[in-house]
Amino acid sequence: MTSPDRSPANPEAPNPQLPTVQKLRIRYAKRGRLRFTSHRDFGRAFERAVRRAGVPIAHSSGFTPHPKISYAGASPTGAASEAEYLEIGLIRALEPSEVGAALDTALPPGIDVIEVVAVKEGTGSLADRLEASSWSLELPGVSLEEASSAVDAFLAAPEVLVERMTKKGLRTFDSRAAVVRLAARTSPDAEGGCAILDLVVRHGTPSVRPDDVLAGLRAIAGLAPSAVPVATRRAQGPLDALSGTVGDPFAPDRDAS
Repeated sequence: MTSPDRSPANPEAPNPQLPTVQKLRIRYAKRGRLRFTSHRDFGRAFERAVRRAGVPIAHSSGFTPHPKISYAGASPTGAASEAEYLEIGLIRALEPSEVGAALDTALPPGIDVIEVVAVKEGTGSLADRLEASSWSLELPGVSLEEASSAVDAFLAAPEVLVERMTKKGLRTFDSRAAVVRLAARTSPDAEGGCAILDLVVRHGTPSVRPDDVLAGLRAIAGLAPSAVPVATRRAQGPLDALSGTVGDPFAPDRDAS
């Protein structure tokens, strides 16, 4: 990744930069203790990894150039994820797998690059493809019977109002409307009883997070885990409304190859 860049800069920009010649989309995971990394902290860590890996990142023009990195659908702080996405622009075309391996080595353990694909022209934006998320919620100390009863009550309700503190103050909203699918099952590895909820939630405004659904289950059915539940995003992408499943957002880029 050290060959010279020969693309001409834009001479009309206040601070001319080399143009973007390739865009890459990256799927990465937040695992273990790294799930407590905030979006801002991750951004700083990723920019350091880009520099360490020698990735020829493109920069914006202007008086304060910034690396061309676009984040999409970041998970809440404290949630683990197997499906986080971002897009970067490069000033030199590279093999996506080569970039992925270099970034994975440069990132701290627990932030792991899963896949990198090249953006194909005419396939639309990545953010528009992220219509829904699939989550698993581990509920310590909650039996399958308790979880199933709470799920039935939640799904039967026309709305389940919850409160969340936002930048604009305390806000009340419906946690039920965005839920596409919710089901309970038993964790095969749990000791002493532990249910897992499989949740598919539609993205929208206001954004409904897994903790909002848990707050709704507590409000409508008194569901109370014995310890902090662990939320893990399993997938993020286009929503199949008929089956309630979440698809692969990279599929259009692969299909266009």
